[in-house]
Amino acid sequence: MLVCVQVMLSQCERARSISGRPEGPYRAVESADALITQDFEGVDTLDKLFVHAVKRFSKAPCLGTREVLSEEEEKQPNGKIFKKLVLGDYSWMTYEEVNQAVESFGSGLAALGQCNTIAIFCETRAEWMITAQACFRRNFPLVTLYATLGEDAVAYGLNQCGATHLITSTELLRTKLKNVLSAVQSGLQHVIYAGSGEVCNADYPQSLDMHSMQEVMELGAKPENLSKEYEKPTASDLAVVMYTSGSTGKPKGVKMQHSNLIAGMAGQCQRIPGLGSQDTYIAYLPLAHVLELTAEISCVSYGCRLGYSSPHTLTDQSSKIKIGAKGDCSVLKPTLIAAVPEIMDRICKNVNGKLREMSVVQRTLFKVGYNYKLQKVYISKLCRVNLLLGGCVRLMLSGGAPLSASTQRFMNVCFCPVAVGYGLTETCGAGTISEFSDYSTGRVGAPLICSEIKLRDWPEGGYTSQDKPHPRGEILIGGPNVAMGYFGSEAEGENDNFWVDEAGQRWFCTGDVGQVHPDGCLQIVDRKKDLVKLQAGEYVSLGKVESALKNSPLIDNICVYASSDQNYLISFVVPNQKQMTELAKKNGIEGEWEELCNHTKMEEEVVKVIKEIAVTSKLERFEVPQKICLSSEAWTPETGLVTDAFKLKRKELKNHYIKDIERLYGAI
Repeated sequence: MLVCVQVMLSQCERARSISGRPEGPYRAVESADALITQDFEGVDTLDKLFVHAVKRFSKAPCLGTREVLSEEEEKQPNGKIFKKLVLGDYSWMTYEEVNQAVESFGSGLAALGQCNTIAIFCETRAEWMITAQACFRRNFPLVTLYATLGEDAVAYGLNQCGATHLITSTELLRTKLKNVLSAVQSGLQHVIYAGSGEVCNADYPQSLDMHSMQEVMELGAKPENLSKEYEKPTASDLAVVMYTSGSTGKPKGVKMQHSNLIAGMAGQCQRIPGLGSQDTYIAYLPLAHVLELTAEISCVSYGCRLGYSSPHTLTDQSSKIKIGAKGDCSVLKPTLIAAVPEIMDRICKNVNGKLREMSVVQRTLFKVGYNYKLQKVYISKLCRVNLLLGGCVRLMLSGGAPLSASTQRFMNVCFCPVAVGYGLTETCGAGTISEFSDYSTGRVGAPLICSEIKLRDWPEGGYTSQDKPHPRGEILIGGPNVAMGYFGSEAEGENDNFWVDEAGQRWFCTGDVGQVHPDGCLQIVDRKKDLVKLQAGEYVSLGKVESALKNSPLIDNICVYASSDQNYLISFVVPNQKQMTELAKKNGIEGEWEELCNHTKMEEEVVKVIKEIAVTSKLERFEVPQKICLSSEAWTPETGLVTDAFKLKRKELKNHYIKDIERLYGAI
């Protein structure tokens, strides 16, 4: 019966080509006549959107934060020291209290002096959202920078945007910014920091005025400052300059008007069933990422509670949670979660690790329950895996990178329905989102009601709109959600990816390759920049190979590398420590973790596993890495080898492993 329902759902028309041609443009059936530009009538700026929410939900809890009760240092077997936290309950600010904080902080920023542009370089926290809302209200363009960007990238962004005020945290001020601020020559005048602890002004350039966020709020709350009139934004005003994570080079600042973000979020919210004040959203992804920023603002616009977290404190098993203490999900019990595939992959591997520790009978029962998709009736009672995320999650949204079919199925069965979204910073995060009722895998859904999609032939890659059984091509996204281009004159060449058609509609060329199914849903099949030609002429999609091989429980992360003057692939692999250790024992190999990863025999054994996975994944022989390098260190945003969305930074990975590349290719 379930299979029949899924087939029926997949056959329902969700989008159609409004031209009747296979290349499109395709629009959602609900917006076939006209694309949607706003969710609430007359609410056309981000400031109006927040005020609209405050009027409806003034006394309801809005932003929540956990207090740090204690910190302890825990020594690991390898000698490293990890800081562990014990956290209290969530304390909440109501919508009206947040509104008052926004008004005071915005007033304080203005009182400090001329605000040309405000930059924020800060971790995800309540103060980030308060800063953003204050900037939206006062019509100060907000420049966002990832908190994990390297020092050079941060200095580049601050110099390019010419920010006069910088918002940060005490932790980042004492670490990354200590060296960066002296390299900023753009007219930066004020640095405002959130968080506890004293800041020594003598440690920073004397040209900068340092303020705590509380001091700025107190300044802004003075009657003579609060009473000053200010200009409200219009829909066409610049709201955000969002710097990308720099996965393909220097970060680029994407210019987003209020109208772009309002349209994008209108499309996103339409795909989230039942969104409302009964929902609780756990906020832990980087707010400098368009997925998290639009998710949080969307949730606030519908009266949800936002509880702040981090990847290090998300669950009871997270790296900064003391053994026996509660992670954020256990305390908050969220109903909504946004996640990048890397986070979902970790959750799946965590659950599978626990399954391997069970008895044969328990594992067999789980498999039976899983295969019959008896989520609430059986699996949750047997393994209680849904408690890992608090036990109340009703919907999850995946975005930021491709989600593997196996991970999507696992999350659907063991936790809750998962929708997969596709969008870019350049489209304000909006493009497509699959229906939560669509249990098919590998697809990213139909165009949102704010956007439309075209396919452009790419003959060199072998993709055209005449392909069978589905039309294929490079994905172009059009609509009011498409941003205004890149910031700075040096980005002019890259602005060729943006254009306006004869009807006045903005478009963006994504560089991704997709195919459209008969029901109008999109599937991402390739990426132009990931396609490499080997010496013998075969084209290899690096992302496709990586996605297939990451299904192995032995592989936590992998980067496939190809040189066009070689006839085989190599790869860099972050192995799963538990699986790798067991494999070493089977082969009679002992040693510390780093020694295992540097052992030639272990490289050979992992290659064998990779070849087995390649066969089951139906990879071609030339798509299978023949040699590998094992990494004892995980790739995190802090290492600079992946972005905050855990996308691979191929250039940085190549430079990091250049000696291993020479070794594996025989001194190329």
